[in-house]
Amino acid sequence: MSDSHAKGLNAFKEMLPGLIPDGATGLHDGGIADELGDMAIDHVFGALWTRPGLDRRSRSLVTLGALIALRAGDELEFHFPIALRNGLTREEIEEVIYHVAGYAGYPAAATARNVAREALAGSC
Repeated sequence: MSDSHAKGLNAFKEMLPGLIPDGATGLHDGGIADELGDMAIDHVFGALWTRPGLDRRSRSLVTLGALIALRAGDELEFHFPIALRNGLTREEIEEVIYHVAGYAGYPAAATARNVAREALAGSC
């Protein structure tokens, strides 16, 4: 296992506890494009989330803004709970959605609002 993969796997498990079973070293499910999850662990969580320049809380703010603008609902579903774990409040998440509406449009913000309502149901 590469250093980037090990660091990424550790960061992933800290931010999304329980998603990868203990002892597992990746996100293999045997389906099509099976390596995509491990690529994300290496290149996103290992190379980006572990960099020293920003703390995880700040990275969550940036990530939410980018994912809202891209209307990446599936990824937002994971990143709203990650943002809470990384120290953002529900009110700050709402402000990110409002702020991005002005730059990426109301349809993108409405999609994010709907995903947030589902992903954060019962939290806070």
